Amino acid sequence: MNAFLYLLTVLIWGTTWIAIKLQLGIVAIPVSIFYRFGLASAILLGALITLGRLQRLDRRGHVLCLGQGLCLFCLNFLCFYSATQWISSGLVSVVFSAATLWNALNARLWFGTRITPRVMLGGAFGLAGLALLFWPELAGQTATLETLLGLGLALLGTLCFSTGNMLSSAQQRAGIGPLTGNAYSMLYGSLILLAGCVLTGQPFDFDPSPAYVGALLYLAVFGSVVGFTAYLTLVGRIGPVRTAYCTVLFPVVALSISSVAEGYQWTSYAVAGLALVILGNVLVFARRAAKQAG
Repeated sequence: MNAFLYLLTVLIWGTTWIAIKLQLGIVAIPVSIFYRFGLASAILLGALITLGRLQRLDRRGHVLCLGQGLCLFCLNFLCFYSATQWISSGLVSVVFSAATLWNALNARLWFGTRITPRVMLGGAFGLAGLALLFWPELAGQTATLETLLGLGLALLGTLCFSTGNMLSSAQQRAGIGPLTGNAYSMLYGSLILLAGCVLTGQPFDFDPSPAYVGALLYLAVFGSVVGFTAYLTLVGRIGPVRTAYCTVLFPVVALSISSVAEGYQWTSYAVAGLALVILGNVLVFARRAAKQAG
């Protein structure tokens, strides 16, 4: 089950970049993110209520969901969408993949989880591999004030993502299932986005084209309901540190698709980077797999 959830998350989130790209244009970024998580929360809440599986939460449970909604389904996406205006998507991917290291540090601070050298080494190999994969973009990035702003937003987005992971872990430790936690967190996140859009005067435009609508449905159903449920279920099952290694594999899947859809050329740097990412993956998970087999 863990392997299935891991692969499902990697495959879904490795393909959402196509849908996100199709959403850029007519509709303002914060409004598109609001549409995505507003629809996702409606679908998830509706399904859980219909099936009688929506858990009742106490005040602490709602506070945890509010925090997760703010960090994971609001600030995280606003930071990363905005960062891509000033730095390359490759650099954004490398920064985001540092979530593996952020989660290790935050798990230590939040829950006292020991940071194993194997996981840290695996994360370092993964980051080095991504740097090689995106080396042409990284080498072409000029050091300007806009670059620093983009890097700062990407780092802040990664920290928000990691904090959302910790809040999800805290929810599950308190007995709140990932489905209920996601449903309420996405609802709170979308309401915060709605309030922000209203206060900043964002126009609530909508693009009725098949490309935009199809992208919205894919992001809401698969990217949000299925993807985040699978990911955060893994957080509860194997911990936030190992689960975060998914973020290293997303760009690899995206580049593999890009080689077919957009003619991405695999260079010697890219092949070496892919090898380092795979090695890092083995380091992070091999010991656990051996223990389970024994």
